[in-house]
Amino acid sequence: MALAGIIANPASSKDIRRLVAQGRVVPDWEKVNILRRVLLGLQATGIGQVVAMPDSAHLAERARDDPELSLDLKVLPMPVRYSEADTVEAAQRMGELAVDCLVTLGGDGTNRAVARGCASIPMVAISTGTNNVFPVMTEGTLAGLAAGLVAQKSVDLSQGLITSKTLEIWVDGQYKDLALVDVAFSRERFVGTRAIWDLGTLYEVFLTRAEPASIGLSSVGARLAPVSLADPGGLHYVLSETGESGSGQRRGLGDTPPAQGAMVVLAPIAPGAVRWVPIQSWELVPEDTSVMLPAGRHCTVALDGERAFSVMPQQQVAVAVRRNGPPVVQVEAVLRQAAVQGLFRS
Repeated sequence: MALAGIIANPASSKDIRRLVAQGRVVPDWEKVNILRRVLLGLQATGIGQVVAMPDSAHLAERARDDPELSLDLKVLPMPVRYSEADTVEAAQRMGELAVDCLVTLGGDGTNRAVARGCASIPMVAISTGTNNVFPVMTEGTLAGLAAGLVAQKSVDLSQGLITSKTLEIWVDGQYKDLALVDVAFSRERFVGTRAIWDLGTLYEVFLTRAEPASIGLSSVGARLAPVSLADPGGLHYVLSETGESGSGQRRGLGDTPPAQGAMVVLAPIAPGAVRWVPIQSWELVPEDTSVMLPAGRHCTVALDGERAFSVMPQQQVAVAVRRNGPPVVQVEAVLRQAAVQGLFRS
């Protein structure tokens, strides 16, 4: 019998970017509603068993509490630490249970944690975070239908899945971590507030995807050269070091273009914030190619929008684009296949 999984992050859409930008807030009750629609979609395709990550808001259990639902929902028997480690462990356990398809609720950071735990389970990633590129705004019922069809292998998975890319970070020749969408280097020396909300502190960015219809670092890259999930390789750009104002903002990052002669792009760097961003240089990065960064700089490294660790001046950092991330379910393509095959007709 096919087994589906659910990982829902109760903390998504609740970081500092709600205070410094116009980021949306997705309350717990709305996440419960989304999950309920996911479960109804899964059940309609014949899925009878679902495992879920435990969380502080009991999102999955509250979603299961509906008279129309008869499927068996089990919460993973694992300790809850109220941190990213919960998501990593839940994904790892679901991989061990041979979960056939996983539905996630969260942002880029949530899905990065899933990939760290297990990168082999096909995923339907529903966006409930900020500046999301990896997860998408998908209606819960449709997400559940697609996940159920993939879990039961009712459609041609080669036509319904795209293996995602990752950015691998190496420090002094040792593997350090990964990102699904972006790796950003900041002049700030300490992790502090993890969420990246001030683009003026950054000086270098690597992307697996540069999506024109995204917000944040990916949108800046898309103004240079669009790169999609399916496109090979990634993109690397360096922000112009035009100095800083007393407030810490990079001069030139603002509502009006900087001085003539500088390369600038107009991009939505945060919800409700469209700014001119000065670019020093950029390049496309082929897959399986490492880019070495110059040593001698004290910085912090942000992975998928959140600062993760610091780098000392004497350390050597390299970034590589790989095609080794989770398989991403293409909801529309899966549902189209099912319709053509007559799976929705009796």
